[in-house]
Amino acid sequence: MDNAYQHITVTPVSEFVGAEVSDFDLSEAPDTETLVELRRAFSAHGVLFFRDQALTPEQHIAFAELWGPINVNRFFKAVDGFPQIAEVLKEPHHNRNVGGRWHTDHTYDAAPALGSALYAKEVPSSGGDTQFLSMAAVFDALSDGLKETLRGLRARHSSRHVFGAAGRYNDEEQRKDWAGRMLNAELATQDAIHPVVIRHPDSGREILYVNRSFTLGFEGWTDEESAPLLEYLYNFAVQPRFIYSFKWGVGSLALWDNRTTWHYALNDYPDERRYMHRVTIEGCPLG
Repeated sequence: MDNAYQHITVTPVSEFVGAEVSDFDLSEAPDTETLVELRRAFSAHGVLFFRDQALTPEQHIAFAELWGPINVNRFFKAVDGFPQIAEVLKEPHHNRNVGGRWHTDHTYDAAPALGSALYAKEVPSSGGDTQFLSMAAVFDALSDGLKETLRGLRARHSSRHVFGAAGRYNDEEQRKDWAGRMLNAELATQDAIHPVVIRHPDSGREILYVNRSFTLGFEGWTDEESAPLLEYLYNFAVQPRFIYSFKWGVGSLALWDNRTTWHYALNDYPDERRYMHRVTIEGCPLG
């Protein structure tokens, strides 16, 4: 337990990423002092986990709005009556799951999402964990020479090759599996360029800001020239020492910082249902 907090109980869950906030009811609005401590814990740990919650959609949205305006997802099916909440769903007959590779959300936007609040409605009897890692810790572990090289680079990101008509979710083999879950391929027109190393606006830490899902290559480099260095960075990042695997229960909520972390939803629960509600929080341009 971290004794630096007076209004909340914060217990780090791993060396590099994540902390559990216990005995905390998200259905009630926190007072100013408590919110200040929640923000400090969020900045320090990258992901906050809350268990045994019982939230209405309105309460889920209200909690997310404590952190910023809501980003209405372009591509995921929304919960009926609540466009702010995206469904993250895998039915027993589905082969593929949402988020089934390492990534961080919305890096294809000029102002990428600050974070997401994912709330578990139904979970499988086993499996279905979400893994997290800190890209600040990953950057810290790189050599000084590579750090200096990366500080001088910018990277190209896009939504087109993932959510677009010719993207990963819309090829002929996968289209039927994603029917009703992934929508609006025609809206996948986002392209953005961000520094490869960003500085967290609250903690001041340097963060490696590329990811396998949405990063195409370095500005001024071809995709082929970019691939070896990106592949090295991706493989370096997913060392077991950096990773924490969160086991969901019904009523669990994870709030993660998209600027600091990667996440990966494991697809290891065949013939079972996993149903989550996700609210994404608007961010700002990164530098």
